[in-house]
Amino acid sequence: MNSNSMSRRTQTGKKFYGNKPKNIYMNIRAIGIWILRLVPAVILLQTLYFKFTAQPESVRLFTRIGMEPYGRIGTGVLELIAAILILIPRFTGYGAILGLMMMTGALYFHLTKIGIYFGGDALLFTYAVIVFVCCAILIFIYKSQLEKQLKIK
Repeated sequence: MNSNSMSRRTQTGKKFYGNKPKNIYMNIRAIGIWILRLVPAVILLQTLYFKFTAQPESVRLFTRIGMEPYGRIGTGVLELIAAILILIPRFTGYGAILGLMMMTGALYFHLTKIGIYFGGDALLFTYAVIVFVCCAILIFIYKSQLEKQLKIK
């Protein structure tokens, strides 16, 4: 091996760059966590346009559940807060909890008053399920961080 070479292998076969090991599994885990954070944040943020601009479909949905206009604007604000918190690593757990609670409410209304198919398709219901699952996984991943920050054992 050339003495000027930047990389070398240890006895276990792990590759080193300088003094730091490059662990492919840590990179895959970090990428996976970022995907789990970006997916719900993007979904939550893209639906804000419809809520904050009083698009007819959004107004019709919240009228059907009896929460127009305060419920539409209020859920929009809470979803904005959840999306921002999910994207900040230190507060991801809190954002995931808020996102999970919001999607629990959304799923409840879809299953009781709105129906799975609203406006001819199940897109809103599907988005709610995706955000719910991603937030639940994030809560599990950030469980120890949340326990430490909230001093829960």
